[in-house]
Amino acid sequence: MAKISVFGTGYVGVVSAACLAKDGHLVVAVDPIPERVAMINAGQSPIIETGLEPLVRGAVANGSLVATLDADQAVLDTDVSYVCVGTSSNRDGSVGLAQVTDLCGIIGRAIAAKDTYHTVIIRSTIVPGTMDEVCVPLLEAASGKKAGVGFGVGYYPEFLRENTAVADYYDPGLIVFGALDHQTFALLNLLNRNMPCVAHEVDLRTAEMVKYTSTAWRAVKVTFAHEIGNISRACGLDGQVVMKLLCSDDRANLSADFLRPGFALGGSCLPRDVRALRQLARAKDVAAPLMTAVLQANEDQIERAAQMVADTGEQAVGLVGISCQPGDDLRESPLAKLAARLIAKGLQVQVYDPNVSVAHALDADASGGSNDVIPDLRDRMVPSIEALIAGSGVILVGNSYAEAAAPLAAAMKDHPMVDLTRVPPSVVSDGTYQGIFR
Repeated sequence: MAKISVFGTGYVGVVSAACLAKDGHLVVAVDPIPERVAMINAGQSPIIETGLEPLVRGAVANGSLVATLDADQAVLDTDVSYVCVGTSSNRDGSVGLAQVTDLCGIIGRAIAAKDTYHTVIIRSTIVPGTMDEVCVPLLEAASGKKAGVGFGVGYYPEFLRENTAVADYYDPGLIVFGALDHQTFALLNLLNRNMPCVAHEVDLRTAEMVKYTSTAWRAVKVTFAHEIGNISRACGLDGQVVMKLLCSDDRANLSADFLRPGFALGGSCLPRDVRALRQLARAKDVAAPLMTAVLQANEDQIERAAQMVADTGEQAVGLVGISCQPGDDLRESPLAKLAARLIAKGLQVQVYDPNVSVAHALDADASGGSNDVIPDLRDRMVPSIEALIAGSGVILVGNSYAEAAAPLAAAMKDHPMVDLTRVPPSVVSDGTYQGIFR
């Protein structure tokens, strides 16, 4: 059993408070609005949410939940504080942190008066870096103690939806949290020990980013469904039927296969079909901004890679892989487009791609190895990964090949390298090695 003060009695705060109390913890709900405090202490929920008021009523009746206006006393009487206040948008669209920063000061000053270890867990939605750059410094300044040593700090994003918040609390689908100290990680694991999914321990910034990624992904899916619905209707079709059929495929359409950050998309289908769908929308006089954005974002990703190579200052580029994927062909390969841009900038590009080499040796057209982006590609091919490395100023890794792994790992020590596929996965950008995402 933990003693927990929950600051804020909006959706996240009151749902968290009621569910924590139901789970056997002693909870103090803190809010500056007297009417909200009075409602909770009377066993009433200050918000309308399915299944919430019986939880509040039962917790208040058995003494596991009380509400107060006294923030200082709430911190003194508990071991853990949840911060669940709102972060509405500022005029420029940035996240509004006024309530969070005010509470960091209030809680920090209360921690200064405590001899026991207190943990502060932020649940409010905040952009990556806010904990490290804003919340932790404010808590340390107000408390006079060192975060992670004198008091605990964690970030624990919520994924609750209105009208299903209580159900989502007990079946969240995703649990992720970051912390500065082992005690806070242990506490968060304890609080989530009976949940039906794995709890993921990460750093604070990753936890912050996962929250925004989840929200943005939902927004993108809604927008995509609307755009497909609009195009379908213009074609005399039922967009809901189309999307229902799409969602019935959990092998590809609802899998994680297309959600791994990396280089630009390509191949015989993806760019072609998005272009065709965008053109169909134009012909039907239907706006399709998402389809347009997909194509533009793909071009931007190719240009980003080209700039990373240019930033090395090297003129001789050794490109590992030029087909769309290992074992694939050259149709709409973004690596071929990237090579063409580098050549147009005056760089000397050589290519190692065993599959394309074989295709050229046999019959390029019949093997799917034809190329209309780099006319002199055949002359740029080298027979081995060792030969490519030896002749390169910068190594550009586009595809992964088993025989290339060890030579590339060795070359990483003394060659500039731009990695678009993250080989090996454990390496992150540092010094002469630059990954496109990490």
